Amino acid sequence: MISQAKTQSTPQNQSAFTAPHYKAAQAGQAILDAGGTASEAMVAAAAMIAVQYPHMNSIGGDGFWLICKPDEKPIAIDACGAAGLNIDVDGYRQKGSELPESGGEAAITMAGTISGWDKALQLNGGKHTLTELLQPAIDAAQQGIEVTQSLVDASEKTFNRLASLAPFAATYLNQGKALQLGDAVVNQPLAETFEHLAEHGLDDFYRGQLALQMSQELALAGSPISIDDFHNHQAKVLEPLTVEISKGNLYNFDAPTQGLASLLILAIYDQLAEQAESECDHIHLLVEATKQAFIIRDQQITDANHLTAPLQEWLSEEVIKDCVAKISLKKSQPWPHVAKPGDTVWMGACDQYGTMVSFIQSIYWEFGSGVVLPSSGITWNIRAKSFTLDENHHNVLAPGKKPFHTLNPAYVELNDGRRMVYGTMGGEGQPQTQACLFSRYLYQNMSLTDALAKPRWLLGRTWGDDANNLRLENQLYQTHGSKLQALGHDVTCVANNNELMGHAGAIMLEKQGTVIAASDPRSDGQSLVGENFFGEQNDC
Repeated sequence: MISQAKTQSTPQNQSAFTAPHYKAAQAGQAILDAGGTASEAMVAAAAMIAVQYPHMNSIGGDGFWLICKPDEKPIAIDACGAAGLNIDVDGYRQKGSELPESGGEAAITMAGTISGWDKALQLNGGKHTLTELLQPAIDAAQQGIEVTQSLVDASEKTFNRLASLAPFAATYLNQGKALQLGDAVVNQPLAETFEHLAEHGLDDFYRGQLALQMSQELALAGSPISIDDFHNHQAKVLEPLTVEISKGNLYNFDAPTQGLASLLILAIYDQLAEQAESECDHIHLLVEATKQAFIIRDQQITDANHLTAPLQEWLSEEVIKDCVAKISLKKSQPWPHVAKPGDTVWMGACDQYGTMVSFIQSIYWEFGSGVVLPSSGITWNIRAKSFTLDENHHNVLAPGKKPFHTLNPAYVELNDGRRMVYGTMGGEGQPQTQACLFSRYLYQNMSLTDALAKPRWLLGRTWGDDANNLRLENQLYQTHGSKLQALGHDVTCVANNNELMGHAGAIMLEKQGTVIAASDPRSDGQSLVGENFFGEQNDC
């Protein structure tokens, strides 16, 4: 879906919101229409989407923000939780070479997302109360949500992994069976949790009665997270990574996210774009840029306290040119790569004051660890799977250490004065989908709708699959599959409009106030523009 509006001579900007579930977009846009800030709108939508898309995210997960005010440097909020302070790493090693895939022993990192909401409201708050922001989510959790095909697919996929966990089954299965279209999911404890946070404040999640309750139930589930982990957690305000390309200045998130990879792909491609005389060239060069970026990513990114060098140094002109020199238009590089799966939501907002927010919230695998805390209705993340037990690896598990994150919200300030927030879910695919969207829109001159909707590709493995190939949606495969194979790519085909390719979205704010917002047809999403606007408005 795409929405567009034009301004008159007024300092006010058109507001807009985009999300991968239409109920979240509506909740966010309602706050913007009432004069709320982009951060207020995002908190309302983040709460709503935690109810509507429980397989993709939860308040038991993590979040990352870019708050982008006009004529100011963007502000990054790291709302990522660390591994438990008392975690017994050797105990995990004695049980096997891999960390658990479900249950309390897999729930080993603190949930940071609520701390990010709190910090964003401190930095970009407005007149709305927490009750006003959270009430739509409260109502949805009490009344029940419509089970979409995305939720059905996740329920079937995770059934064998999670069905034996009683609190999970009671909340997210239908009498012991996977969810089906037409089912409804009610989560009264989660509604009560939101009501409690509205009354007592978001910090109660970490230093109040709610924190004590959650820590006790996590312990009963077998998690190493303690009340000390709740008390010690704080969201952090950081400077984002940035790189200048021919189109303008790109911004993304620093460690422990793969924002570096997203910036590198576009910086590398920017120096190759003139070689792309066809769509096949465009795909090939972006895939090759992805390989170079992922090599650096996998060698370098970890908890910021464990980096060998600041990640900004990897965005130098020298590094980018070295990557460009390794890429050939005529031949692909071999690619044995271990990809990281992920399920996430990205959402974007633009308020009437010109502040834009790029936001991402996740529990990693579908339904996270499967640990649903009975009293609060919160599903805990499985970010543990970003760690390794290999003592020689830079992402080795350690007490108090943050995991590597596939999450990365993106923002760009273009040379012509336009500004855009954009992003996607999709784990390994996030940097690739960002690059696809950006390059189609700004190098190939597609509309924002087409840049999102047209068939996409994904390089690398996904959860449960040992293939390291280049997957193309069917329409793209039929057109370019043989050409890409001739260049040396190991190509395979997947269905069109495949969730594997992510749920992308974007909002573009023109210098004069025009807003274009788009959401991905692969999701249940929607993009909306504001009602309270003095210019001409056209929605299509």
